[in-house]
Parts: sequence; C-alpha cells; structure tokens
Amino acid sequence: MNFSDAKSNILQILSRTDCQDLTKLISWMKHSDDLDNYLVDNQRAILQSIADDLRSCLPLEAVFPSETMAIQKTQQNPKPTVHVDAFLYDEETVDSLCEDGKMSRNFCLTCGSHRTAPMEFISHSFSISELQFLFLHVLPDLAGKLVVDVGSRLGAVLYGGYLYSAAAQLVGVEICEEFVKLQTMTVEKYGFSDRIKVIHDNICSQSMLLQNADVLIMNNVFEYFMEPKDQVRAWQFISQNFLKKGALLVTVPSIQDALISLQETNEITAIGHWLQEVPVDYNAFLQNDTDLDSLKQIHLYRVL
Repeated sequence: MNFSDAKSNILQILSRTDCQDLTKLISWMKHSDDLDNYLVDNQRAILQSIADDLRSCLPLEAVFPSETMAIQKTQQNPKPTVHVDAFLYDEETVDSLCEDGKMSRNFCLTCGSHRTAPMEFISHSFSISELQFLFLHVLPDLAGKLVVDVGSRLGAVLYGGYLYSAAAQLVGVEICEEFVKLQTMTVEKYGFSDRIKVIHDNICSQSMLLQNADVLIMNNVFEYFMEPKDQVRAWQFISQNFLKKGALLVTVPSIQDALISLQETNEITAIGHWLQEVPVDYNAFLQNDTDLDSLKQIHLYRVL
C-alpha cells in the first residue's frame, strides 16, 4: 500500500470512529508505544546497527582492561556502581541481560539475604535518544560547522552528528588506542569518512583544533580518566583555546558540577567565566524510551 492509499484509509477510519472515542484514538496514536516499531527512523536504525556491531567487540561493561583508572574509580564509589554504556544498551537490552543473569540492577545489602538496593549505573556515552535530542533540539543548524568530541570513546557523538546534522566535519579526540581502532573500523564500514575524523591524542595537545571548533562536546569525559590535577590542567587548556566567539560547548554534567568535584577552588574559579549558559527545553523531545533525568544532565554554553 502506498502513502496516498494508507493516508486515505486512516482518514476513513477516523471519520467512522464514534465521536466519544475519537479523542482517545488520536491520543493513543500520539503516545502509545504500540506503534514504536513503525516509527523507527532510518538514522536510528543505523545507530542501532552500529551499537550491535560494537557490543560484539567489547566486554559487557564496555571498559577495556587498560582503563585502570576508570575501573578503580568505579570500584571506589561509595555505592556499588557498574558502567552500562547507554549507546550500546537501552533499557530493553538491559532488562534482557538481567533476565539472562548477565547483569543485575540490584546488589545485596547483607550477604545471603533478600535485602537488596538498586545499583548505581553510569555511562560515558549518550544513548541514541539523547543523541537525537542533542542534534535535533539542543544544537542549532550545524551546516558548515566543525564539531569536536573530547574523549570520543565509541564514537557515538560522531555517528549521531553525521546522521542527524549537516556538520561539515566531526572530529573525535580519543586517548585510548583500542577505542580509536573501534571508531576507525566503524567509520570505514558505514562510509562516514567523508565527514568524520578520529584523532588518537590527548585534547591538551590539540590547541589548533580547539581554536577552530564551532561546537565542543564533553560527556563525562575527565572524572573517571584523569587525576584531579590533570583535570584542572585540561579545563584550563580548554578555557585558553576554545575562544571562538559564539562557539557552543555541550557538557555532561554541568561545568559547575564538574568543577565542584575537583575541590581545587583556588585554581579553577576562573574556568567557566568565558561562557554563558544557554537555556535548554528538556521537554522538547520526549519519547517513550526517553529518560528526562538523563536529558537534564546535558548543558549548553556559548562562548562570550
């Protein structure tokens, strides 16, 4: 059935629906998850395919053994914490893994008892829904712009920007060689190399890239991977080089939260003063699988 015939049939059904039920039917069409399988856009399908590819290349927690600091800091959290990469594992996939006994949402408060509490989940990647929200509702038209992702890891931001924006170039800077290889493999497989570039380096060696960037994205990028003094140094380097007037910075969490955790107030008080926070409408993109609390972790700033 082509579009014209399908549209005609739907209108006929609506015209024959009892008046008292018409509002219910329209509300169901707008909000019910019964139609989700028919509403998957092609870009989302590609991102899901990439996630499927990458899951087969990574351990369950998507952390390489070489990431010793990330592993140690996760283990040192006061509350038992596990890294569940939001790009790789949506809620449905997590539920399936829990049912299979491969993952748990809870930990035992008293060994051998039935007293349990929720595990703390962290992610170093945006989910597919968060990528849609970021590129379709948070950021403006990126035609002709240079987007830089600091600590690009799996490359989720790069793939999302390629599919959901007209950015001229998307550059990921990643210090972990294993993740650089995974990104390079994905870029080549999906034909993204015309607009995506992955650099194996520390962002503190990329002054020219920062100076030319129109959009800088930083998702939970320093806390689990650098000592506090190195985090301060990285923030200072960014504040000294990411200075293009009107350029946009996206952070998770907010800059204030990131800096408070460093407890180095004498050194970092000036960081953030070259920026102005831009209000974000977190209700602009609410789908059935959208976690509003996770969207509220996304903050947008403009260089003054």
